[in-house]
Amino acid sequence: MATHFARCLLSATALAALVVPVQAQDAYPAAPQPTRQYVIELGGGAMYQPRYEGADTYLIYPFPIISVANFYFPGLGQIADERKKRGFFVYPSFNYIGERKASDSIDLTGTNTVNWALELGLGAGFRTEYFRAFAELRQGFNGHTSQVGQLGADAIFYPTDKIEWSIGPRTSFAAGDYMDTYFGVSAAEAAASGGRLTAYNPSAGFKSVGLASRISYNLTDNVRLHLQGGYDRLVGDAASSPIAKAGERNQFNVGLGATYRFSFDLFN
Repeated sequence: MATHFARCLLSATALAALVVPVQAQDAYPAAPQPTRQYVIELGGGAMYQPRYEGADTYLIYPFPIISVANFYFPGLGQIADERKKRGFFVYPSFNYIGERKASDSIDLTGTNTVNWALELGLGAGFRTEYFRAFAELRQGFNGHTSQVGQLGADAIFYPTDKIEWSIGPRTSFAAGDYMDTYFGVSAAEAAASGGRLTAYNPSAGFKSVGLASRISYNLTDNVRLHLQGGYDRLVGDAASSPIAKAGERNQFNVGLGATYRFSFDLFN
């Protein structure tokens, strides 16, 4: 079964924690704290989302949350710094997609098993205190060996000193191998489906448009709670896939998680 963390939480959480600094909660200015080379938030939660991309059934999945607020690269210096509220930023982007099997849904009858896939890459963008825009590009390994990416923008609000709310549009795209792996149907698979599916060979391009939102609450200086939801509509060749037609083009997700903040230095 396919589990897409990039749109749901992983890359979104990494982005939000990277580019949005936590506001001070004290009534009076505190003494300046030394900047740590690395500030990382680690945690986990539960996500309610489609069983696989294009599915019309939903499951609750556990997921990890890994975000980067400060990141130091020898020779380049502090390439990510949470103190900066305006300017360009760079961050790591990653995603995991679980195994998908024909037994996951009657709509997948006859299809071959798709192995789990890991996607690794980078994201970059520009931000102000109340707005950010970004782009991500990742390379897939194992289940698919293609390139995928996402474009997005967010309005950022601070209802209180402890709450941060972001909301904005998203669109995702994928190269041919990804589209063929998750939305294509071979002639043999179509025959094995007993007429449920027809042969289909999708092309590279945009595969979804949607909206994502997240609310983060600073429970303590080091603990944050996160509530995130999103909507994606499959478009283009992804929407025309027999797999999406048998399932559902409209995809929703909602998740709740918590992270703990670690700060440390590695280089003098």
